[in-house]
Amino acid sequence: MLNKSHVETQVKTVYHDPWARREAWRKSPIFSKTSNIRTMFPGLGIATVAFAAYCTYEHFVLDKKSH
Repeated sequence: MLNKSHVETQVKTVYHDPWARREAWRKSPIFSKTSNIRTMFPGLGIATVAFAAYCTYEHFVLDKKSH
């Protein structure tokens, strides 16, 4: 019986397909859909909060003058 290391045994059992190791990068959390959506619009959250604060300030604080 051959003594194989734990890593060699795991690699053999996980990757049955010879190309699977080369395609494993696609499963990385960096390329997940939620990560891509979160980083698609980097300033959208801050801009939305700032715009809502400005609209609230304009509605309640500024004088309402008719045109």
